[in-house]
Amino acid sequence: MGFSFSNSTIENIKSQVNIVDVVGRIVPLKRAGSNYKGVCPFHNEKTPSFVVSETKQIFTCFGCGATGDVIEFVKRYYNLDFGEAIEKIAGEYGITIEKKTYNDSRDEYYRANKLAAGFFYRSFTEKANKGYAYMHSRNITPPILKKFGIGYADEQWDSLYKYLASQGVDKKIMVELGLVSEKNGKCYDRFRNRPIFPIISTNGKVIGFGGRAIDPSDNPKYLNSPESKIFQKKNNLYGLNLSRQDVGKEDFIIIVEGYMDVISLFQSGVKNVAASLGTALTENQARLIKRYTKNVVLTYDADSAGRAAALRGMEILRKEGLKVKVLHVTDGKDPDEFIKKNGKQAFLNLVENAALPYADYKLESAKVGYDLSRDEDRLDYMKTAVEILRNLSPVEQDIYIKKLSKDIKIAETAIRRELDGASPQKESKNFVPQREEIEEILAQEISPVEKSLIKVVLTGEQYIERLKGHEEVFESDFSREIFEVLKAEYAARGRIDLRLVMDGLPADKATLLQEIVDSVIIAGNEEQVFNECISTWRKQMLNRELSRINTILDMADEAENQEKINELMVRMMEIQKELKCL
Repeated sequence: MGFSFSNSTIENIKSQVNIVDVVGRIVPLKRAGSNYKGVCPFHNEKTPSFVVSETKQIFTCFGCGATGDVIEFVKRYYNLDFGEAIEKIAGEYGITIEKKTYNDSRDEYYRANKLAAGFFYRSFTEKANKGYAYMHSRNITPPILKKFGIGYADEQWDSLYKYLASQGVDKKIMVELGLVSEKNGKCYDRFRNRPIFPIISTNGKVIGFGGRAIDPSDNPKYLNSPESKIFQKKNNLYGLNLSRQDVGKEDFIIIVEGYMDVISLFQSGVKNVAASLGTALTENQARLIKRYTKNVVLTYDADSAGRAAALRGMEILRKEGLKVKVLHVTDGKDPDEFIKKNGKQAFLNLVENAALPYADYKLESAKVGYDLSRDEDRLDYMKTAVEILRNLSPVEQDIYIKKLSKDIKIAETAIRRELDGASPQKESKNFVPQREEIEEILAQEISPVEKSLIKVVLTGEQYIERLKGHEEVFESDFSREIFEVLKAEYAARGRIDLRLVMDGLPADKATLLQEIVDSVIIAGNEEQVFNECISTWRKQMLNRELSRINTILDMADEAENQEKINELMVRMMEIQKELKCL
């Protein structure tokens, strides 16, 4: 049975759970007047500046600025999404939450997998078996085996089937989950004589299994659960259920290819790691990673298949706004071998020094097959490299033109001419938004101030200089990117050629920019529009600051924070005075 939360449920959680109890489990709190105070769990500090208000049921840190209610605290501390935070709080406090339900029988599937995981684990731990011997030969310790729930599928044909049937699991569910197969009316276990790696979602549910062959004659070498209503490879990463807090703490994640790589790195102390379940990275996996960090290191094999997977993965991750590097392990064919041979610090040094950023890796990969000692190959490689540079921002282009020039010994000016030459053909796959989609994006994501200032800059380049110090006015990703492009165009040519700007943008962004050009009417009033836009933006910033100050004042202790309160009151009066002038 699936469900979603109603607004009344959220309010019910907030009214029944005391934020002081929740925070107090993690942060030692001392009463400070009507509030409680402790050391902030979200940044390093020695003097406590983290305040919890029991009356307002909110927390505020005077150091890092973190603030919110009990749900926000649980989300931040445990790296959970909103729904996971609600479930965690309700479960710990025994609250029956109101659910909007829909019947999809998922609980029965989760139960079957949980029973199977327990069966495999007992087979692995209760008596000698080939699975345990194999994992022992890979030097995996008992505590780590237990932490990952490693199991063993024995050599019998139907031991799991009989066990699940005895527990009342429907045969249809067993087959759908890939736990058993059926042929000629007979059922037999799908996993046999293999170590078993349970695949667990970030909310702690067993969603699938992977099994590795021990005997060379067994095929395939790796056998995974098929996709089902509770398991889609594209939505999950192996090991993230254990590593997500470390990913958040280190602020980057290492993506490897296999289960053993994850387990070996985790055992060695490199815990910010996960694997992509044997498939190419997907947009959903990128969004999952983005919950915890924006920095990714892909650690794939250096063979052609590994390079191809890295190149595909980089594009997916970059599209979702993530910063990505690629590392090919040199001493040992995979991270598992390398870290066992060289240790944790050597591996971290490799990540730090040998992982290549997006553009560097694409350019290095493009070199394969070229002999750069030959003029013909250098020219061919340059043309390939220029196509890579086209997809970079103007600032990145400038950096990599210099690198490319030194690498292939071709003048920067020649590379720039090649880059400024014929515009690349737009691929048929380029997405061009429909009229209603354009209007929705412009209305919801790009403020009137941003649109007007873009048009002002296109009308008079001198406004680029006057916007220095006011760049924060561009709050949307689109307007920030367009302003950077316009600045780079002006710096390079001393003027802005709208046609060249359009040619350098992806089709969807070019369409949005053209809509701004067509729809925003200035009619010779550039100076007035510019001043009004800056004034409007300044009012918005001041009102936001005023709201933030009011929140902090509500949490401040008059006895202990009088100096801070005085500073905030002075600033509040300054803001109010400036708002009146505006």
